[in-house]
Amino acid sequence: MIDFDKSELFKLKPIDNSKALEAISLFLIDGEKIFATFKTIRDQVVFTNKRIIAANVQGLTGSKVDYTSIPYAKIQTFSVETSGSLDLDCEIEIYISAVGRVAFEIRGSFDIVGFNRLISQHILA
Repeated sequence: MIDFDKSELFKLKPIDNSKALEAISLFLIDGEKIFATFKTIRDQVVFTNKRIIAANVQGLTGSKVDYTSIPYAKIQTFSVETSGSLDLDCEIEIYISAVGRVAFEIRGSFDIVGFNRLISQHILA
């Protein structure tokens, strides 16, 4: 599991959904679709229409990968911050019971309004 306690902010760069780790597509359930895919240096975070999947690549060779799934239904509170004219990054903060705050800073183009709608559908329903 990704150690959320040691990393207050995950800095992510958008990548094409087709570049998501192959194993992530094997974890998807019927009707689940990838909304957005991001990477750090070695890790990936995928937002689907049902959850957030974080892939933590471990070890020197990267052959071991830990996958953490955060269902939207377990998110208690969230906030989104849009990018500005000088600050081009947007930010997502989620609060999960038993984990606490997890923040994602996204560099580059990302549909933060669409993400807000998507997560709202699952949390407010």
